[in-house]
Amino acid sequence: MLPEHSIVHATMKKILLSGSTLTLLALALPALAFSPAGEDISYSVNGEDFQGYFITGGNNAKGSVLIVHDWDGLDDYERQRADMLAERGYDVFAVDLYGAGNRPQAVDDKRAATNRLYQDRERMRALTLGGLAQAREQGAAEQTVIMGYCFGGAVALEIARSGEADNIASYASFHGGLTTPEGQDYSSETPPIFIAHGGADSSVSLEDVANLAEKLETTGITYEVGIYSGAPHAFSVFGSDAYHERADQRSWTAFNAWLDQRL
Repeated sequence: MLPEHSIVHATMKKILLSGSTLTLLALALPALAFSPAGEDISYSVNGEDFQGYFITGGNNAKGSVLIVHDWDGLDDYERQRADMLAERGYDVFAVDLYGAGNRPQAVDDKRAATNRLYQDRERMRALTLGGLAQAREQGAAEQTVIMGYCFGGAVALEIARSGEADNIASYASFHGGLTTPEGQDYSSETPPIFIAHGGADSSVSLEDVANLAEKLETTGITYEVGIYSGAPHAFSVFGSDAYHERADQRSWTAFNAWLDQRL
């Protein structure tokens, strides 16, 4: 079982879709050019500059989703997912945990960026909560689901364990790190948790999934775990070598049904 900081994420060439394309078409044809429908947002947390991405779900938004990026940093993959969720009526803010202009390209640089936050979880939480505050400053609906991809999934669970975020309807992790750091645990008051995991993930094991499910069950937390056979780590990333269409479509459908129940 690998520790979170040693997870090796897939190297990704991200060729993405139009934000105005219907969700099913977006999932089926991920090789088309992508043009964001929202806007990049410059903001600061504790005197540091960051650049997130915001798109509204309309005047009668169902609720909000906060997206935490993978180890690449916030890029068009998260913007694409944000636009897809906005089409379904959600306000969406994609948070930046690396800092404005910091989008690492080399694997060693990506590992260093995530390790900095794994080793300073107080900073990880502060930057995520700062992004949540910025989302609400942009007018996002208060009731929020915090979700993330790969590294971002581990961050979502960090916030879940901390209990520091308010007005949270749920947490969600797609192919994210699932281990619980020493000294941390989940409260019985933790909002429901959604997990999407690839059955062939060589970075986050099925043992990790089972251990988390047992912990949540014992604590009395509502949860849903989807395991998708044959899907590797980072299975939902459009245009990457790891992309697994069936797992992506099924997990996305399940997540949207989950959102309908929670928001």
